[in-house]
Amino acid sequence: MLTDAMGLILADNERIRLGKIDEPRSLAAVPFAGRHRIIDFTLSNMVNSGIRRVGIVALTRYKSLMDHTGTGSWWDLDRIRQGLFMIPPYVNMTTRRPDRTDSQSIIDYVESGHQEYVIISGSEFVASMSYLPLLDAHLANGADMTMLCVREKDKYSAPAVTIDVDESGRVTDVLVDHPLPKSDLRAVSLVVLKRDLLLEILQDRMARGYSDFSALNLLRLYDLLTVRTLIHDGLLFRITNIAQYFNASMALLNDEARHQLFSEEYPIYTKVKNRAPCLVTPESLTLRNVLASDGCMIQGNVENSVLSRGVVIGRGAQVRNSVLFQDVQISEGVTLDHVIIDKNVVIKMGVRLLGQDDYPIVIEKNAIV
Repeated sequence: MLTDAMGLILADNERIRLGKIDEPRSLAAVPFAGRHRIIDFTLSNMVNSGIRRVGIVALTRYKSLMDHTGTGSWWDLDRIRQGLFMIPPYVNMTTRRPDRTDSQSIIDYVESGHQEYVIISGSEFVASMSYLPLLDAHLANGADMTMLCVREKDKYSAPAVTIDVDESGRVTDVLVDHPLPKSDLRAVSLVVLKRDLLLEILQDRMARGYSDFSALNLLRLYDLLTVRTLIHDGLLFRITNIAQYFNASMALLNDEARHQLFSEEYPIYTKVKNRAPCLVTPESLTLRNVLASDGCMIQGNVENSVLSRGVVIGRGAQVRNSVLFQDVQISEGVTLDHVIIDKNVVIKMGVRLLGQDDYPIVIEKNAIV
């Protein structure tokens, strides 16, 4: 199955910061669900939707992202004529520095494709889905642009883009980080529009000096273009702050949520690393509700936690409600609760770190605590 659409993934979002965990990497490269990264879900969704040409707009901190995606072979995108394209920033010839406000590289990518439509996705959400319903809705409603949205009936969490729509589903207002929004519709950075229209928008904005590119900037054209929405009622995690990231990670410990995100219908692909299966030694007296990746060695007690590849839990350690990234080492007698620990961190013997649901403790990459 091939879809007459190319994909465009925005790896960064300057409005979103996840504290210490996205300082050394782009938002798309942030680890999620153990051995995966956020971009795995977007790339897999595009491939599962029949998209065979995907560009990744990487503005800053993209070393980790390039190392993870490689040639795109893990997503069957290492192709001769289509495949995966990395779109780095242009370098200003005067300053010899990357120019973050230059959209010319995106224009070049879109112009070189022959597909009629472009599906643009941000990296601030995680879902397992097909993009074909969004494309079908766009073809049926006759709009210039169609954007996915969700109803956020629970606690409001900024940053967020709130939208108002009329009876036909046309966007009539866009509010950014409004403290008391009346509408419960939140825009998701997933947009479909025609290739020629996107080129026209990009060229016009560059000519006017507004050459930066984001899904929000496209949505703000609602007063000039016909922008309609499609409401997504399936599982979708918005990740726009560290509390949302932590709560989304903890939600994966629920069987129903995990099975929805990792379904047989829409498989999620990722970079494979050949490591031994997770080892649990007899010293581990408590192992309850744990999502552990390959290469882990658990000698202590772990509850309600997500462990990435190569995590080592020492004897007598107590790890609860925590997210540990790749190759983290937890020494003997350590106590962790509501903690996010980045890659290659060592926690020395006897250390106690206790956070809260909305304020987890975050330990930066390569730290020794």
